[in-house]
Formats: sequence, C-alpha cells, structure tokens
Amino acid sequence: MLQEIIIPEFRNSAGTVQKIALTYQVFGQPLGTAPIVLVNHSLTGNSQITGEQGWWNSIVGPKKCLDTEIFSIICFNIPGNGYDDKKEHLIHNYREFTLQDIARTFQTGLKELGITKLFAAVGGSIGGALVWELAALQPDLIENLVPIATDYKATDWVLAHCKVQDQILNNSVTPVQDARQHAMTFYRTPQSFTQKFRRTKNEVSLEFNIHSWLSHHGEKLEKRFQLASYKLMNHLLTTIDISGGTGNYLDTAAKIEGNIHIVTIDSDWFFLAEENWETYVELSLIKNNISINEIKSIHGHDAFLIENRQLSRFLKPIFQQEKLKNEENKYRTLWNG
Repeated sequence: MLQEIIIPEFRNSAGTVQKIALTYQVFGQPLGTAPIVLVNHSLTGNSQITGEQGWWNSIVGPKKCLDTEIFSIICFNIPGNGYDDKKEHLIHNYREFTLQDIARTFQTGLKELGITKLFAAVGGSIGGALVWELAALQPDLIENLVPIATDYKATDWVLAHCKVQDQILNNSVTPVQDARQHAMTFYRTPQSFTQKFRRTKNEVSLEFNIHSWLSHHGEKLEKRFQLASYKLMNHLLTTIDISGGTGNYLDTAAKIEGNIHIVTIDSDWFFLAEENWETYVELSLIKNNISINEIKSIHGHDAFLIENRQLSRFLKPIFQQEKLKNEENKYRTLWNG
C-alpha cells in the first residue's frame, strides 16, 4: 500500500520553500519488529520493489536475499517521480534540486516514522548514489551501505550523457520516447546488442529488431512516466556529489561509520568500474570496513537488473539470517526509534 508523508515547507538547495509529498511502501515485517532495510529505486523505478508488479522480485521477497520474512523493507519514491499519479506533486523547478535535497527528504521521512537506525541501505544507479548521499548526510544512520552500479560523484562522462538527455527532453517532439531510446544505448553495450539481435529483422516490416526494441522501450516508458519526472531524475544524476561541492569525496566517505559494500559492473559504460575500484583502493587505506565485488557481464549498466545470481551471491553475506536472529534483541530499541 502506498503511504504518504507531507513535508509542508521544504527548503531546497536553491532556497525555494515548497510542499513536498514523500510516498513510500513497506514490505515484509512491520516497522519496529525487525531489522530495517531501505531500498532506493533507480531512475525510472518506483517503490514497488516486490509483489505482482515488483521490479526487484529476484532479490526481494520470501527466502530471497532481502528476505521479507526477516526484514522490514522500506522504499521511498523520489519526490516528483510521479508514481502516486498526482500531478500536483510533480516538481517543475527541477533544476533547483540536488540529490542531497532528496536525501534530506528521506531523512525527514525516516524521522517521521521513528527510524533512527537502518540495518542496510541498498540501491542501484541513482538509487545507489542516494545511499551514498544519505550516509554522508548522517554518517551513523546506516550499518551497511550497498551502492550498486553507481558512484559518489557525477563524472564528466555522466554529466555529458545527462546534458544530451536534457536537450532531448526539452527540445524533442516526443521527448520521453526519444530520451529513453538514447538512454538504452548507454545502459547496455555493443556486445549485449550483438548477442540479443545479431542484425536480425522483423519478417513482416523488415525493420531491424534493434530498432523496434528501442521504439518499444520508448513507447513503454511514455505510458507510465511523466516528462516532468524524467527531467527531474535526469537532472538529479548531474548533482551526485557527497562532498557538497568541496571535492573532498574521500574525506566525506571516511566519516561514514557503516560498512561499505560496493558492487560494480565490469562492462558499465555509465558508472565506470575503474572509478569504483579507485574509490575502493583509496578509501581502504583510511577505512577498514569497505569491500568491493564486481559483476561480470556483457550487459553494461543494466546488468544489476539482469545478473541476479551474481548479485545475490554478493548480497547474501551481508544479510546473514542466523547472525541477524542472534542480534535481534540488541538492535530492537534502535529499530523502534
């Protein structure tokens, strides 16, 4: 069930004060009775992480890595993503917001729910960057950070892609369709496309199947995603920066108290694996509770949604059931706030 928290007077990074609607869903055990895991959705995702329309059913559910029989799992919708179908909740002044602003809305939501400690926060792509931002904002909040296929800064490469996306979204006749088609070309890899399509054509239309596949993804997203939401989410990618503009990423990350479990993808052409490995090496020199795992795949950035077996293998040690059962009473007061 979609629930709502209203933040009546939220001041964004540009100084504008406005009402923000923060919607969320809770899965598994009731809040206050089990360890709490925060899952952050990706750019076009939403809070429906499991169930009939769940986009992460391979990872979240009974007996899965994020076991709903063990955990309370909460997922906030990034404000303005349109999942509640209320046009008045869309954010049109999107350039005034940063991902740190979104992290502050999540922080407010957790306080409203009486949550003072998270066993883990997990997210892929922009959702993983939001894990970093939330931990930078409140270093003692999260016991286990799991940022997947992401980074704690927007590189020039990310900024370049988002610039093109923004141009498409503001200038195209069919902006959502066209931007989505462009995005799919850097979410995947040439090898992934070759394996899937091999220059085949539709027998009736004689259109290349790669072309019809791209058109399908564009049309599908247009049916469920608002233009204002896409503009906001794309812009937020450009504002990933845990240093708050100082450039001191490592100093900020070193202050995070929780365990950091980076998951990168060897073929990711968006958030590059080499950037993640550099972060791991440099941060491990000053912080001893950091690890990294690498998904091997030809599917690029989207591999975190495709290579479920590999991801599950990396996540399982973090969410050990027996250890959690033994420590349940130790953390109960923290879960209750």
